[in-house]
This record gives sequence, C-alpha cells and structure tokens, in this order.
Amino acid sequence: MTNLIKDWTLPYASHRSPVLGRNVVSTSQPLAAQAGLSMLQAGGNAVDAALAAAMTLTVVEPTGCGIGSDGFAIVWDGQELHGLNASGRSPAGWTPEYFAQLGGIPEKGWNAVTVPGAVSAWVALSQRFGKLPFAQVAQPAIDYARHGFAVSPTIATLWELGGKKLGDQPGFAECFLPGGRAPRAGEVFRSEAHARTLEEIAATMGESFYRGALAQKIAAHSRACGGVMTEEDLAAHQADWVGTVSQKFGDSVIHEIPPNGQGIAALMALGMLDELDVGAQPLDGVDCVHLQIEAMKLAFADLHQYNADIDHMRVVPAQLLDRGYLRERARLIDPEKAGTPGCGAPRPGGTVYLAAADASGMMVSFIQSNYMGFGSGVVVPGTGISLQNRGHGFTVEAGHANQVGPRKRPSHTIIPAFAMNADGTPQMAFGVMGGPMQSQGHLQMALRVLRYGQNPQAAADAPRWRVTGGKGVAVEPAFDAAVVEQLRARGHEVTVEAGHGVFAFGGAQLVLRDGDHYIAGSDPRKDGCAVGY
Repeated sequence: MTNLIKDWTLPYASHRSPVLGRNVVSTSQPLAAQAGLSMLQAGGNAVDAALAAAMTLTVVEPTGCGIGSDGFAIVWDGQELHGLNASGRSPAGWTPEYFAQLGGIPEKGWNAVTVPGAVSAWVALSQRFGKLPFAQVAQPAIDYARHGFAVSPTIATLWELGGKKLGDQPGFAECFLPGGRAPRAGEVFRSEAHARTLEEIAATMGESFYRGALAQKIAAHSRACGGVMTEEDLAAHQADWVGTVSQKFGDSVIHEIPPNGQGIAALMALGMLDELDVGAQPLDGVDCVHLQIEAMKLAFADLHQYNADIDHMRVVPAQLLDRGYLRERARLIDPEKAGTPGCGAPRPGGTVYLAAADASGMMVSFIQSNYMGFGSGVVVPGTGISLQNRGHGFTVEAGHANQVGPRKRPSHTIIPAFAMNADGTPQMAFGVMGGPMQSQGHLQMALRVLRYGQNPQAAADAPRWRVTGGKGVAVEPAFDAAVVEQLRARGHEVTVEAGHGVFAFGGAQLVLRDGDHYIAGSDPRKDGCAVGY
C-alpha cells in the first residue's frame, strides 16, 4: 500500500473550537467518538455511547487500551452520582516471596498482569444503565476490527514505539505487527481475532471472559508462559460500585473514585488550593503556577505513602481529605520558594479517557487503560486480548500498604473525574489520561474551567506542567518562557520537554453542562475529537 501523505505533522499554529450540543461524546480517537454518537442517534443514552466508544477504542487505539485493560467510571444518572471500580486484583499466587525470587515486579510479561477488569466495567454499566442491547453497542468495534480502519497519526507513532519495546512478548507480533512491523499512519489494520472475541463477550455478557472459553484461553496462556494467573483468579473477579470521594473547590464539588485510584491526590491538592484562595492571581502567572505545583507535590507525597487497595489502607480517605489536615499541609507551602515535602501524618478520623452526555441529563466519565502503552505486551493468541501491566503498580517494600500480595488491587493511575455544582446539580465530566499526569491534569482542568472560567477546549489546549520528583518540574515548549525563568528563580528545577507529549502531559476530554446543552473539548495532543448534535 502506498500512502500519498508523507508528512503527518501539524507544523502551523492552530486551535480547535469547543463543540456544543444537547448530546455529545468526546474521545481520543475520532472513530470512537462517532461510534458513541451513533448509539445516541439510535435511541441510546450516554452510557450506551460511552460503551460503544470504549469498545471501539480497544480496536482503533490499542496503544492505550485493550480488551485486557482495567476500567473506572463515574455516572450521573439524572438524579444520583455512581462510581464504579472495575480494576482487577492480583492472582492468588502473587505473594511477596514469589516476587522476591523474581527480583521485583517486571513491567512486561505475564508477571505484570493483574486480572483485567474492563470487560466487567462494560457489562456492569450496560446492565445497570444501558438502554440498547449490549450486542448492538459492541457492533461498531466489531466492524472496525473485522473490516479494518485507517490508523491515525498519533497512534501510529505510539504503535511503532510499542512494537520496538514489546515485539518479543508472547503473542504481540502476531497481533500487532502484521508483516513484521507496526502499521503506519493511513494504513488499514484488521484483526479478525479481536472481532470474534468481542462477539463472544457480547453474546455471553462477559461470562466467557471470566468463567468460560475465553477465560480458559487466558489462563492456559499464562501457564504456558510462566505466569500464575488461573481460571479461579478470573472467576473471582468482580467490578464494585464504590461511590465517590469528594472535595469542595470554590463553588464546585469535585468527585473521584476512592482508592486504589490516584484521584484522591487531585482532591487533596485542590483542597489545599481552596485553603490558599487560589483564583485571585493571573491564571498563567508564576504565583498561580507555583502554588499548584507545591500543592501537587504535597499531595503526591501522601499518595505514595498511603494509597493502596482501600481494604489495605492504614490511613482512610476521610483522613487525607479532612479540611483541617489540608489546611495544615497548605501552610507548608512557601509562596516564594520551591519545597521538597515528605508525607504528612493525618489524624485518625492515570490510557484512554472519554466523556459522554445526553439530552436527558445523563453524563458519563469513563476511563480504561493498559497502563504503559500496550501494557504488558502479552496478547493471548488468536483472541486479540492484549493485557495490561497493572501489577507493576505494586511495591515490594515490606509493610507498605501497597505491597504486592494475593487477590489485591494495586495502587492505580487511571481516574475519571466529575464536578458538581454546590446545589447538587451536575457540572462537568472530565479526565486527563497519561499515567502520573492524571491527577495533575485534573487539578489543572478543574482550576481553569471551574475557578477561572475557561471554556473546555481552551483548558485542554493550554500548555501544562508536570512535577517529576524533588523540585523537578517539566513544562511543555509552549509554556511562557518568562514564567519558566521565574519558577527557576523560586528554586524549581524546570525542564522544557520538546517532542511528542501525548503521554508525558496527558490527553484531556471535558464535557461541561451549560443549561440545556453541553460544551465539549478534546485534547489536541491526541487524535481525538468531540462530536455532538
């Protein structure tokens, strides 16, 4: 196949406009956004749209998610907010002693794979809230897998990088490197195995994946490759309706999924900024940026010390989100000097992201992820099931709440977010995919839209910062050079990261409710778009 287009870069300054409509879908890949919109036009609701988009993303954006991903969701059903944790737990054979023999937890291969939960998220959401038949919602993804799609430019770049890193992992090349290489931008990719697997998941409402033929194939491949995941591990999995944890921020209340996700870090940092009355300073000026960075560092110090499977946490979320505690933490911030904070001592008391909303008022904030690009690199032969590497989120540190152990959820990077008005009405579904950037991105999106009134597209377009440890801060090339120098004068060790920042600085999708319609934005760092009618 010969491509007419040789250069897929965008060398000229440009901007996207926000998309307005009574029904909207915002995703990181246009075909997925349109798959979601087609469900709304077929009489489905925002959950049907989100699920069609999510399933399609496993086909058209395999660099960020797959059938073997994990997932989380926050749903406003028109009257109440619901939180779903569909992250998987570790195999029963994952003991500290097991990984001591391996010398730690790897990033690649079967010993990085926890039980995948995304399929259970799709089923749970469809059964509780969906209007359309599950098989109908899955059809766009099945069609793209069977008949093919033209690979989009950003994803093609990431596909090539993933192939170089993971091409030697079991099943990867067979599935993702047709002809021995990654498909290039504009080339058509097909996966009949992926299509058949999605059909079986749809026909059995996910049962085959956890307790049937697909589960047997997953477990058999694990055994053949030296892993310890079993049919029993898969059968024991369940997605949990866990509600949300929340934090007041100005006139809004921000909601996140409770731990094991990192959303609590965003809530802690926003709570500190609320205590500091952030909002009076110029949005992109050094004073505002400095306070955000310092609050995020304090939140991360606590996250890394305390966050884990909620059943194993020694410090509960209510203690970390206590306003008195956050007031104490905020007092540690020097408005003129960068700090290197440690964790506090509370008193007892992260990928693809998409958002969808419909004319009935239902809004969905959904995220699913492999973790590191293609994840573990493991693909179950003949199925198209690529598996995440969420096990690498555990620590081997003895006694740590997040220490690896059997049937346990690891500390997780992927997080959907939702903002409510103070009067209890829905305000915004939003998220920022990209590993440890996610809670930092949530802070920046919430601040821009909810405190400074930027429209969702402008908030997604704006240059971002990311704390990197100690006094380190990375910023995008478009960041104001004068502010960079002012940050350095305050002691921040700032690096300007050139090149493709698709994961380094995340990818945002936002849907803001405005009266009887929505305003949607989609991140230009990704291939995606917002669509609506």
